[in-house]
Amino acid sequence: MPTHHHHKPTHNEDEYFARQDAELIKARRAALDQQRLRVERASHFMKCPKCGADLVEKKFHAMVIDVCPECKGTWMDAGELEMLGYVKRSEISRFIGSLFGLK
Repeated sequence: MPTHHHHKPTHNEDEYFARQDAELIKARRAALDQQRLRVERASHFMKCPKCGADLVEKKFHAMVIDVCPECKGTWMDAGELEMLGYVKRSEISRFIGSLFGLK
């Protein structure tokens, strides 16, 4: 009588497909997280971090300063505060006054 070898390919197949499904789910989760981050960042772009209003760019020398017309919050990009050190104080005072409607 011939002996039959009974191996269970279904167990190996199940493991293979479970691993494949887990990898697909992980990749999909990562893609959804990236998309969510892009949407979240886009919704905050040029918005006031304090009140959410649209920021307005004000140019001053080589700097672009973002000002909120609602709450008057003022933001600069990295390095721009350092650049202010090279501008005359009288010019800075006039510029700041103009941001807030002062003379």
